[in-house]
Amino acid sequence: MLMLGFFLLLANLILDKKHSGDARASSFLKILELIPHTSRPPRMLFVENVVGFETSDTHMEMIDTLTKSDYVTQEFILSPLQFGVPYSRPRYFCLAKRKPLSFQSQHNNNKLLWSPGPLYGRDDQVEFDKCQAEEGSEHLLQSCEPVEKFLDSTAQVNGEPSGFDESENGSRDCDGQEEDDTVSDSAHQYLVPLSLIERWGNAMDIVYPDSKRCCCFTKSYYRYVKGTGSLLATVQPKVKGKESCLKQQRLRYFTPREVANFHSFPEDFEFPKQISLRQRYAMLGNSLSVAVVAPLLRYLFGSSPVSTTE
Repeated sequence: MLMLGFFLLLANLILDKKHSGDARASSFLKILELIPHTSRPPRMLFVENVVGFETSDTHMEMIDTLTKSDYVTQEFILSPLQFGVPYSRPRYFCLAKRKPLSFQSQHNNNKLLWSPGPLYGRDDQVEFDKCQAEEGSEHLLQSCEPVEKFLDSTAQVNGEPSGFDESENGSRDCDGQEEDDTVSDSAHQYLVPLSLIERWGNAMDIVYPDSKRCCCFTKSYYRYVKGTGSLLATVQPKVKGKESCLKQQRLRYFTPREVANFHSFPEDFEFPKQISLRQRYAMLGNSLSVAVVAPLLRYLFGSSPVSTTE
């Protein structure tokens, strides 16, 4: 199977709004160009990308190439929230099979769906043109496990936050850039310096152990506090949120092990000792959600009758 991920490369293209005009798209477009000319085209394809790719000209070229090469596609926009994980990370996925192979739910061919229903043989598919993503629905969030189920017990911090500042955790710039990215066994290295809370508290996404949702972690998490992922309040106030004093909530970053938990990595997963803290966060921010990808791959590789009508 040929894996057409390139989700990092194309994510930048979407954000820059250059689409296929960006030189960084050349490798992906080259693969698309080669598919029709291969003597033995891959029987199945799996594509993952950021949300927004589905409206790009690169996406149009991909679908056109696959259609002309006798592939049938089913597209999804899914998030771990839909699989019981309190982690908002919606991503675009395209599954493709080359005829005469076919999908189990053939009535979803050439559709873009926002629901994982077809992966489990259900008919609760939600088409893109009929409904927006259901991530914000209260029903969906209630079905998720609380954040505390994904925490690392060894990362609990004792002591007062007032005794922890930039000088004890490496210097950061005004956006929260970490210069000392060594890995240690001290849980205190994950506490958010008070100076960052004072200056950037309004831009922080704060979650609590009983929260049912946290924001997507990016490769810049721990280096920057703005827009890179949620922070955990280790002391829960009477009134949650920024109405209460953030300094007293003893905010900390989620550890790499905890971020891996939100990605549904196995319990025995661990990084090699030589991988720095910054590298760990970067690789996790660029990784996939196992909870989402696993059922997609099972569905892709699932046995299906050979189509006689296509």
